[in-house]
Amino acid sequence: MNIEVVRKETVYKGRVFNIRQDFLKLPDGNVVQIDVVDHRDSVTILPVDEAGQVWFIRQYRQPVEGFLLEVPAGVAEVGEDPQTSAQRELREEIGMAAGQMLELGSFYLAPGYATEYMHVFLARDLYPSPLPGDEDEIIEVEKVSASEAVRLAETGKLEDSKSLIALFWARPYLKQAGII
Repeated sequence: MNIEVVRKETVYKGRVFNIRQDFLKLPDGNVVQIDVVDHRDSVTILPVDEAGQVWFIRQYRQPVEGFLLEVPAGVAEVGEDPQTSAQRELREEIGMAAGQMLELGSFYLAPGYATEYMHVFLARDLYPSPLPGDEDEIIEVEKVSASEAVRLAETGKLEDSKSLIALFWARPYLKQAGII
């Protein structure tokens, strides 16, 4: 199937993302407009300490007008590799760094309208190493046993997709380590 990009126009430039209108010529000759959220790559981290506790954050999210329980995550800086981004975000959001950072996989967060590609990490061997957080983030750190975290995911109590994926992908490693 041959799809031709006729042109791309940035119609909004924001602090976190831009919005583009892409015009595509379809195989039947029709030209259609697709709205695209142009977003840098991002990372999400499942931090698990030596006691088998998952370090979550409870963060205010204006689009849902409330707080969500999530694993730490954030946007990669320009030119920053995913593992460096993951360590930085971990330090900013929970004040800890990881002696071991295992990349579990990557996925498109919302490929129907956004370019954001998220890298998922399992962080182990945590130790204190805080960095100042972002000024617009309202975050509280919350620790939950790994077994309880899985239960929250399985019963629909964990509503954040990146956290669900991180837990799902980490399960084999957590089982192998005897944590769940």
